[in-house]
Amino acid sequence: MLIWYEQHATMETAILREKQIKKWIRQWKINLIEMENPNWRDLAVDLGFPTLPSRKL
Repeated sequence: MLIWYEQHATMETAILREKQIKKWIRQWKINLIEMENPNWRDLAVDLGFPTLPSRKL
């Protein structure tokens, strides 16, 4: 499920951002997601991908 993404002009800037975010604490990452996607909706659907089936625990 895709719940957050960023677009970058180059692969280099995308990789630098990914490395930056990787060092963040979990709550900062959750805050980043919830600023843009508060309901944790699957954003892959907007990009033309099918919805994944629900997983039962």
